[in-house]
Amino acid sequence: MRSLSSLRRSFHARNVLRRQSGFVLFFDPFSFMSSTTNYEVRSATLRDAKSIAEIDADASPAHWREAIEYSEPQVFVALDGAQIVGFVGFDRSRDKGTPPTTGEIWKIKVSPSHQGKGIGLALWDAAREGLLEEGCSSVTLWLPLGSERALRFHELAGFKREMNSIKTVPRGDVRIEEIRLKRALT
Repeated sequence: MRSLSSLRRSFHARNVLRRQSGFVLFFDPFSFMSSTTNYEVRSATLRDAKSIAEIDADASPAHWREAIEYSEPQVFVALDGAQIVGFVGFDRSRDKGTPPTTGEIWKIKVSPSHQGKGIGLALWDAAREGLLEEGCSSVTLWLPLGSERALRFHELAGFKREMNSIKTVPRGDVRIEEIRLKRALT
């Protein structure tokens, strides 16, 4: 017999998003088992920059205001009621030598209190649709090798590790190893 979390993942992977007038609604049919059932995913506005920076400790509100204002990257937010609980930034790949049909998830994060509730999947699906609309046929992202939860999430979403892409990058006062993951969008 499959567990509830297994059924949930299976259902969400097939069926959770509905496009409605410029935003995506996420509905959790297992609401009888969860206190949070509806999320909205929409394009970020300048007013969202501070809330995004609270989730992303690596960047300031000014960084996110600039990203939103110039759409580089495109930024979507997930809301639980009026509260921003996650975001995704995506655009064309920044990697040298990639074709213009390759997109990139620049960053995707969900507030720790809302992880495991399908919000990451809703954000990923919204970014996937946005990249398809831009004419992209594949997508990449870079993740720290030690981030097992993020690696597992993206592998479940169909991304494959590119083992020859591992690189060391500075992050503040430390250096970390990152790996590129890739998948087709169609």
